[in-house]
Amino acid sequence: MRLPHLFGPATRPFTFVGCLELREILGRRARDERELMEELEQIPAASVYYHTHSIFLRHPRIDGAYPNDFANWVATQVRDQVLAERLAVVDPYMLGGVEELREELVSIVDSHISALNPVPRIVFGDPLFFVQSHLLEVPTGLEATTLPDFRRCLAEVDLSAVYLHTLHARVRGEVAGGDFAHWIGRELGRDLLAAAIGRINPYLGGLAEIRHETLRLIDAELEGDHGNHER
Repeated sequence: MRLPHLFGPATRPFTFVGCLELREILGRRARDERELMEELEQIPAASVYYHTHSIFLRHPRIDGAYPNDFANWVATQVRDQVLAERLAVVDPYMLGGVEELREELVSIVDSHISALNPVPRIVFGDPLFFVQSHLLEVPTGLEATTLPDFRRCLAEVDLSAVYLHTLHARVRGEVAGGDFAHWIGRELGRDLLAAAIGRINPYLGGLAEIRHETLRLIDAELEGDHGNHER
């Protein structure tokens, strides 16, 4: 086994790619919690994704547990704090995909309103208008072949790239743990670091926290490299 500091540059560089979100209004809306449940059952998966996962792209610094548009609407417009809290603690990271997330949200709303008559609805608030979005990839001009290069690029790249390579990559289901972990493990051979980055919950703290935690793990790895050199 080679020591980490003996690893050379990657054969395939990591190219950082950012993204823009193109929104499409669906012409569907909910005015009470029953309509919310019914629309959740019918809207395209891309709309479920927009109102849950991609809220982090629109709000990269988020405090609180697993926010989503459904929880926010129920809390601020319907003013049903009990349901809002139940929706807010749904962790997409623990679910298998968008369809499983949809089922969980529908189940929560159904369970909540089954014993209520009348069903809570907006009085002075606004309806929830359903939207879906399409991501447009945008080159950043940043590329890395070594871990120090990767660390430098990650520290300065737009947060939309953090979103695309971590949260969106996991939702696509193409790369377990996200693009960062995949490249660091596959191209640099740093399997332990890759595993640690892959375990970061992308829904805790928002994109800024994902970047901060990834940089912290990389810094610890590079400090270990420095210690190996000194020995």
